[in-house]
Amino acid sequence: MTEPNSSQILIQIQQTAVQSQRALNVSLQQTSVKDRERRILQLTIDEIGKMKGDVSLYKGVGKMYVVRSEIGASYRLHQLWLGRFMNVPRSTMEEELKAQEKELSDDITSLNKKVEFVHFNFPLLSQRFVVKVPREAVQRRSISAA
Repeated sequence: MTEPNSSQILIQIQQTAVQSQRALNVSLQQTSVKDRERRILQLTIDEIGKMKGDVSLYKGVGKMYVVRSEIGASYRLHQLWLGRFMNVPRSTMEEELKAQEKELSDDITSLNKKVEFVHFNFPLLSQRFVVKVPREAVQRRSISAA
């Protein structure tokens, strides 16, 4: 193997390792975010389940609007939240929340598979490694460059 080819191979290995590390970090971050959302949904489902009788549940469907008002010569921006809520039957609310929880659980499972794939196919990422180049190769390269 000639020196340019070996250096190109080392560069490709390093680039692949960096890309894989980034993909791993993104997957881990997404997993933690989705796991947090799933726990919040589980708590909400538990709280709804603890309620007895026919309880009115409301689902938020509001929007945030920015209103500009003129005061004298200057303008002020005000945020006005128009609270719009929709009355939802308890069974419908529970079904929607359970569907969201299932979707998040499926997403977490797929992200965990992606993390396992990266760890399995790129085991060097889990270990810190240094590629040692023989001194003779470095000296030959510096002499040929001069």
